[in-house]
Amino acid sequence: MIQKGQLTTTRERLLKEAEILFAEKGYDAVSVREITKAANCNLAAVNYHFGNKENLYLEVFRSRWVPRARRLQEHVKKSLTGQSHFSADAMVKAIALAFLEGSLSEDEQLRHYQLITREMAHPTDAFELVAEEVMRPAFKELADVLRLVIPGDVSEERLMLNILSIFGMVLYFNFARAAVTRITGHQYDQAFKDRLVEHIADFSLTGLGIDKKEKSL
Repeated sequence: MIQKGQLTTTRERLLKEAEILFAEKGYDAVSVREITKAANCNLAAVNYHFGNKENLYLEVFRSRWVPRARRLQEHVKKSLTGQSHFSADAMVKAIALAFLEGSLSEDEQLRHYQLITREMAHPTDAFELVAEEVMRPAFKELADVLRLVIPGDVSEERLMLNILSIFGMVLYFNFARAAVTRITGHQYDQAFKDRLVEHIADFSLTGLGIDKKEKSL
């Protein structure tokens, strides 16, 4: 008789190995046999725990990708907690810090990025899951706050484009480290990360039309 603990262990092994393989190769290039071999279990285990390969793929996002995204969000909130006033400068720096110095390990960051990059290139139901549970609520929350510190009337579209531009810069400096290092000659030590955070904030505020010294809550 199979014990409950054994089932949980097998399920977790399948999720772990599936995530690694899906991130490295993409959904279509990975077979169930390859996943079960890596997880050291039989072929029937995928059907038993998830029903099929597609459900396993969705569960990778639901139980591994989404919780990591929420950890990054919590890092942003924690960075802003306790400040006497809110500013766009503080918000941008908190986002940059969450990715450049946040709670995810290098391996977690890489898998996180690889999975969502593949989904953005070829969206599946997993992208809808991410959009509904992470992207839309997170961007709405940021937009509601950023609207208060941007000078003048800003349309909803412009507001979202501004937020996307901030994230685009943060993601580039985080995941294009090899290119940035080669071009600048700097390794990603603490001093360089600190300078990048300042650069991202300064560049973003200029684009938003905000003077650091003027606009805060």
